[in-house]
Amino acid sequence: MNTTEQVEKILADTSLSTELQNIAHKVLNKERITFSEGVYLYEHAELGYLGVLANFIREEKHGDITYFNRNFHLEPTNLCVYDCKFCSYSRLIKQKEEGWALTMEQMLDIVKKYDDEPVTEVHIVGGVLPQYDVAFYSALFTAIKEHRPDLHVKALTPVEYHYIFKKAKIDYATGMKLMKEAGLQSMPGGGAEIFHPEIREQIAKDKCTGEQWLAIHEEWHKLGMRSNATMLYGHIEKFEHRVDHMEKLRQLQDRTGGFQTFIPLKFRNQHNQMSNVAESSVIEDLRNYAIARIYMDNFDHIKAYWAMISRETAQLSLNYGVDDIDGTLDDTTKIYSMAGAEEQTPAMSTRELVNLIKQVGRKAIERDTLYNVVTDFEDVVFEEEKKPQYYKLPVVN
Repeated sequence: MNTTEQVEKILADTSLSTELQNIAHKVLNKERITFSEGVYLYEHAELGYLGVLANFIREEKHGDITYFNRNFHLEPTNLCVYDCKFCSYSRLIKQKEEGWALTMEQMLDIVKKYDDEPVTEVHIVGGVLPQYDVAFYSALFTAIKEHRPDLHVKALTPVEYHYIFKKAKIDYATGMKLMKEAGLQSMPGGGAEIFHPEIREQIAKDKCTGEQWLAIHEEWHKLGMRSNATMLYGHIEKFEHRVDHMEKLRQLQDRTGGFQTFIPLKFRNQHNQMSNVAESSVIEDLRNYAIARIYMDNFDHIKAYWAMISRETAQLSLNYGVDDIDGTLDDTTKIYSMAGAEEQTPAMSTRELVNLIKQVGRKAIERDTLYNVVTDFEDVVFEEEKKPQYYKLPVVN
């Protein structure tokens, strides 16, 4: 039974509510669902129903293709001027004995560790400190591009950009233009959390607002550049807050077309100020991916970070709207493990990642950051492959 027939079977189910039948009709006819319909899905739709609709959209857009890339993370510091309640990663400046703050030279040394590796992207994100300003990041991006021109620089979120532009007394448009000229090529999706002020003020009141986050991405898109978007779910937000968040992203995407990927991020409750909040179940995770795929009709891709949700849940997600499971990142990232993710040393070789995708009947495609095909692994036979190299981050004592 193909995906169209599966949706038609749903429509023939007389036990379904009128609302769910109407939503299924819209999906089959490639029509946009409304805000209230998005909330209704969260409140009433079962996992099986959502999976059929989300997989229909996923396969209409991408068939069996599942994307990944070969990347590594560069995290300048985990010290931060902000005090986000959900964050297990950052340490306030007064806790500097628990953190690190890399120099320019140390950061470039990390980049050079990958000179003989077939990575295509460096993903740069971390805490916010005064010394990492416009001049610093401009110099860093330029130095990386001079050292390795083919390495795509995907760096910093609006949280960092808002801070450094305000400190430099420049507006967002000027700041983003400077970053592009320095070598920035795309922006990751972090720092979005939940846009609605009712929730944002409780979990991340110090940093940029939802409106400011969106405005910085809009300025980046105006330069003809691409970025990603995230949503932190499964904490104190309500379903309507999730839909409000996706609606704001969908509206900006209508205006600019600059977003590539939407990435729902699961709240993890270890080692942070919200440890009393229970985490969402795997079923709720899959429901959330599926609803995101249905709602975000103008986003090409839905991504799941295997390092955050486990390899097994990442495999399941490929039937619930997800078509990208990130990269062969190695142990250079501490963001997930410090929050209690299943992957405490998140490293996966290309062979392992390709096999993970093939095990659930999907087709593995290595992409670059902008979703150009690097390698189609359908008929690739692997030779013996080196294990990913680990680079331990220095700690400030």
